[in-house]
Amino acid sequence: MLEKIDLKKKCQKKDYKQRLEKEGARLSLLQRQCKEAGIPVIIVFEGFGAAGKGTQINRLIQAMDPRGFSVYTSNRETEEERLRPFLWRYWTKIPAKGRFAVFDRSWYRRVLVDRFDKITKKDELPNAFHDILSFERQLSDDGTVIIKFFLYISKEEQKKRFKLLEDSKETRWKVTDADWKRNKAYEEYLRINEEMLEKTDTDDAPWVIVEAMDKNYAALKIISSVTARLEKELKKRDSQGKQKKKTESSKQESYKSGVLSGVDLSKTISNKEYKEKLAALQDKVELLHSELYRLRIPVVICFEGWDAAGKGGAIKRLTSHMDPRGYQVNPTASPNDTEKAHHYLWRFWNNVPKAGHIAIFDRTWYGRVMVERIEGFCSEEEWKRAYQEINEMEEHLANSGCIVLKFWLHIDKDEQERRFKERMENPEKQWKITDEDWRNREKWDDYEKAVDEMLVRTSTTYAPWEIIEANSKYYARVKVLKIVADAMEEEIKKRKKKN
Repeated sequence: MLEKIDLKKKCQKKDYKQRLEKEGARLSLLQRQCKEAGIPVIIVFEGFGAAGKGTQINRLIQAMDPRGFSVYTSNRETEEERLRPFLWRYWTKIPAKGRFAVFDRSWYRRVLVDRFDKITKKDELPNAFHDILSFERQLSDDGTVIIKFFLYISKEEQKKRFKLLEDSKETRWKVTDADWKRNKAYEEYLRINEEMLEKTDTDDAPWVIVEAMDKNYAALKIISSVTARLEKELKKRDSQGKQKKKTESSKQESYKSGVLSGVDLSKTISNKEYKEKLAALQDKVELLHSELYRLRIPVVICFEGWDAAGKGGAIKRLTSHMDPRGYQVNPTASPNDTEKAHHYLWRFWNNVPKAGHIAIFDRTWYGRVMVERIEGFCSEEEWKRAYQEINEMEEHLANSGCIVLKFWLHIDKDEQERRFKERMENPEKQWKITDEDWRNREKWDDYEKAVDEMLVRTSTTYAPWEIIEANSKYYARVKVLKIVADAMEEEIKKRKKKN
């Protein structure tokens, strides 16, 4: 594919200056319009070493307001980054609405340089491509404009540029042994890049191949491609806004039968049995937690459930014997203004644990398909596509070696009312009950329907839901601890056997 690209294209200096000035003015205006429209923009630069990515990024941003963009360089992973899923360092850098993020190399390193250097193994490639495509689609579906450039030069031109860089003591540091290795194996690395381009060229995030032998030609192609794409996206959004009509939500299939309605809430244990089992399981979790850290196994534990179902109590018993340096409890409240300006998963990605650590979420990303769905905080289109987005996020965590556990603490409506009244009558617990809790009870049937659908659509082999019969707090706490301990133990055995 790439060998058919005409690399002889050039642009005269006089023509270049005139056209660059015109395109620069357009880009400056479009940046302001994107800010006003709240459109986040990601611009990716990939390509061969010495193709001029740094130069072209610098030329592109000259016309832009520096307060509205950030530039990130993706070198080899740091120790901190290696301890997390490979997309973590990019999820945490996605731009807020109205801002631009420019990446000098990106998430494609996983399937390019790291693949060539055998850091990414052959059997890891399918998951890597799948995760990359999911990442870009999720951002695009949420309104992010993704513009991807691949800068292409010949083997001879690359070799010539490497030598020029090495001839100057100010720039020789830019050329590494790894760069020369890829130049010598240019044809092999070319095939790796072609495969990447073929697998990741999509309608929402297409690749623009830039003939980069002539830097002026490349600069004009890049800036004109950016302005053309931004104009297209702004027009599309304006057209969508005018055509949008208020329609009633389509009738949803009921998932009530077979899920929550079939849970046996009469399960209970005695106080004596509770204390004995709790103590034994907490001691076990303490030992397993230490082993998790030694083997560098990350764990994500999600707690969802009805108000007053006992999430806090279960979390307290779970963590009581854990080393506090090795876990973090993340309570999830309504998103603040900064969080609202990003993709809804962004704030959760910021709390993904590094290898060997445990992240516990008291309410999670599932708010999108429950409270945000029921209360109208997101559109029907947004919560409907969230099932797939959530599944893909959890799959990426699992692919990176993370244990993902999800608990739905289930109580009936009468038990919830009893606990609400108990809280209101106890001065030490009154802070736990709000008017909103009582209002939510009025929508119990709507929430039950949403939970049923959530459990069916997002219970997967790599991240299954565990429904906890929680009318009995004792029974619920013991069951949670046992499931956590069993999952940790099983994964530890797998790792030891593998090693």
